[in-house]
Amino acid sequence: MNGGKFFISEIRIISGQVNLRNSQNSLIKQKGEKMKRFNVTGLCIPEKHYMCDVSAKFARCKELIDDGLYFAINYPRQHGKTTMQFLLQEEYNSTDDYLVISTSFEGQGDILFEKEETFAPMVLGSFAKSFYLSNPELADYLEEAAESIVNFKQLSIWIRKWIRSLNKKVILLIDEVDKASNNQVFVSFLAMLRDKYLDAGKKQDLTFHSVVLIGVHDVKSLKLKLRPNEEKKLNSPWNISENLNIEFAFTAKEIEPMIADYANEHNYNMDISALSTKIFYYTSGNPFLVSMFCKVIDEGLIERNNESWSLDDIEQAYLYLVDGGYTTTNFDDVNKNLENDEELFNVVQNIAIQGEDYKYNIDDPIIARGKTFGILCKNKKGQCDITNKVYEFRIFDYMLSKQRTREAQLNLYASREFKKDGELNVVMVLEAFQRFMCEHHSSKDNKFLEKNGRLLLMSFLRPIVNGHGYMFKENVTSEDRKMDLVITFNNKRYVIELKIWYGEKYLEDGVEQLCEYLDSYNLDSGSMLIYNFNKNKKYETKNIENCRKNITAVFV
Repeated sequence: MNGGKFFISEIRIISGQVNLRNSQNSLIKQKGEKMKRFNVTGLCIPEKHYMCDVSAKFARCKELIDDGLYFAINYPRQHGKTTMQFLLQEEYNSTDDYLVISTSFEGQGDILFEKEETFAPMVLGSFAKSFYLSNPELADYLEEAAESIVNFKQLSIWIRKWIRSLNKKVILLIDEVDKASNNQVFVSFLAMLRDKYLDAGKKQDLTFHSVVLIGVHDVKSLKLKLRPNEEKKLNSPWNISENLNIEFAFTAKEIEPMIADYANEHNYNMDISALSTKIFYYTSGNPFLVSMFCKVIDEGLIERNNESWSLDDIEQAYLYLVDGGYTTTNFDDVNKNLENDEELFNVVQNIAIQGEDYKYNIDDPIIARGKTFGILCKNKKGQCDITNKVYEFRIFDYMLSKQRTREAQLNLYASREFKKDGELNVVMVLEAFQRFMCEHHSSKDNKFLEKNGRLLLMSFLRPIVNGHGYMFKENVTSEDRKMDLVITFNNKRYVIELKIWYGEKYLEDGVEQLCEYLDSYNLDSGSMLIYNFNKNKKYETKNIENCRKNITAVFV
C-alpha cells in the first residue's frame, strides 16, 4: 500500500459513463476468480469488497496522525469507523518509522473496569492482542510486562521507558471506546494519556506519537454516573483532542468509484453518475445504506429487467428497504434509541411528522443525542432534519404504527377506486378523508387536530400508499423550504399542502407557495387539505381559479 491510494478506484469515469474499454483489462476478474461483494457488516477490505472513495477521510486522519495529534473518530454505528482504523493500521505498518497498536477494550469483561489494579495491566494485555500474529515476540513481551503493572503510575513509567527503547513513533488506535467509557477508571486512563501528552510537549515525558479513540459517543463530553443514585455529570478527560472536521458520510462523487468498480468487474454498461446521485438522494451518503442499496440490487432481492442497473432499480431498492416487513440491526437500533429516549422521541416526532422546526444546536443534549445516533442532521437553514429519506420513511412508518386509535375506522374509508391505471387519485383520497372527518370529529377535537392533523392524514394514507409508494417531506432546493407532504406512487409524484384556515388572504399565500413547489418539480397539479376550525365551516371541495396550476382544495 502506498499513501492510502490503493482504495481509490482505477476506473475512469467519462461523462457519467464507465469507460469499460480503457479499464476492463485491469480489473475484470479472470475466469474462476472470486469477485468482490458489497459488505454491510464489520470491516470492509478493499481487495474483497466494493468500496466508496474514502481518500479524503483517510487523508484527514493521516494528516492529524502525521502531526502527532490526539483525536477521536465519533460517528454513528456502521459508518466505516472500524474500516478506517484498518486502513490507518495498514498504512503505518508499511513503514519502519512507526509502530501501530490497533486494539479494542470490548469483550474484556466488566470486572476489569472496576478498579485501577485490574484495568492498568489489562491495558498492556489489550496491546498484546495487536501483535499475536504479526509479531508474536512483542505480544509475549507485552503480556509479561502486564504482570508487573498494578496502577496507572507504573503504567505511565513503563510506557515512557518502552517508547524510549523503540526509537519509533508509536500510534495507538482504540476502537469501541463506548464499551469502556461509562466508568471512572477509564476516565482516569484517558487523563493519564492526556497528562503524558501535555508533559511530552514540555519535553518532560515520552508517550504515544498519536492516539485515536474510535466510537459512537464523543469522549470529550462523557456523562458518567460514578456512584449509585448519583446524577450523571460531565467529564472532560479528552480536552486535548483535535477536531476531525470531516464527515464520514459519502458525497455522490465518492459513491461513483464503488459502482464503477462493480460495473467494470461485471462488464456492465451503467450510468454511474446518475445511479450514484440517486443513491445519494435516498441515503444522504450514509455508508451502511449506500452499501445496502447496492447489495439489494446485486443479490437479486428485487425484480429487475436487465443485468445492468437502472434508476428504477434504485427506486425498487428503496421500497424494499423501507418496507415494514423488512428490518436490519441498523434499523432496529434507530427504533431502540427512540424508544429508550422519550425526549428524543418527541423531538423527532415533531420534526418528522408535525413539521416543526428545531434549531440545530448540539449544545442541546437532545439534539446532540439525535446526531450521535445518526437520526438528526443540520439542513441548509440551520434547522434539524432526519438524516436521510430511508430513516425518515421508516420513522414515519414506525411512529404511525404506534397510533392505534381510530385505525379501524380509517380503514373503512379506503377504496380500490383511489388507484386506477397505475395512478393515485389524490383528490378522491382527500375527499374520503373529508367524509371520515365529518363523521368522526367534532369541534371538541380542534386542539387535537391542530397538533395532530398531519399525523392523522398520514395514518389515513399509510395503507393506501404502502406497497406502491411512500410519503415524505421534501426540501425545495431554491429556498430550502419544506413541502408538507409528498407522495410517490408508482414513480409519480403528488404534492399535498396542509393548512389551517385563517382567511382568504392566507389561503392565497398558500396557493402561491404550492405553485412554487409544483414549479420546482415541473408538476401541473397539486392539492391542499385545509383544516377549518370555525363553528359554521363547510366540508367542501374547491378548484382554485385564476391560478397557473390545477389546484384542488379540500376543506375539513
